[in-house]
Amino acid sequence: MTSTGITLYARSRAVPQTVATLAATTVLAVWAAHSLDSYLDPERRVPVVALAPLVAATAIGAGLHSASEELDRTAVRPWWRRRLTHLLCLTALAAALLPLAVLSSAQTFGPPAMVRNVLGCVGLTAGAAVVLGARLSWLPVFGYVSAMYMGVSGLRGTALPAWAWLLEPGADGGAWATAAVLFAVGGGAYTAMGARGTP
Repeated sequence: MTSTGITLYARSRAVPQTVATLAATTVLAVWAAHSLDSYLDPERRVPVVALAPLVAATAIGAGLHSASEELDRTAVRPWWRRRLTHLLCLTALAAALLPLAVLSSAQTFGPPAMVRNVLGCVGLTAGAAVVLGARLSWLPVFGYVSAMYMGVSGLRGTALPAWAWLLEPGADGGAWATAAVLFAVGGGAYTAMGARGTP
């Protein structure tokens, strides 16, 4: 793809706006973590490591649409490489930026938990884009994060099964496995099929 083609693709998928949203989310997450004095108690980071990945995944999901599904389907070169690169680059950016909010020495809900939650939330959003379309791709991840944060926010560690990976400490292997599977399945489905078109 030429530089002009890359630029057109990025604009059609709202990549500049998504990058700006990820940067703003990072600034807000850093401010929130500082305001919560999370360096005093790792448990205070839970709102940050749960909500910041939600906002990032929502921003990424909004750009997974296609302006013209017919052109995508009839293109000479397959679009799966572009979709994969698009998803991986934005996910990597979010996974690199958001941990800046939780860099203090205690690692219970530090950078590993933030990266894991970014992967899981983006995977849910990408999978939802295939089923519901990019415009509604935020619904399942919003529902999941809300249910976990509001419903089981008092539980920690071994009290939570793999489905509550969002609230597990960063080193928990089961939570990492669940988030990785979500990202692989959701990202793979989006890469192969693209987002569902809007009627």
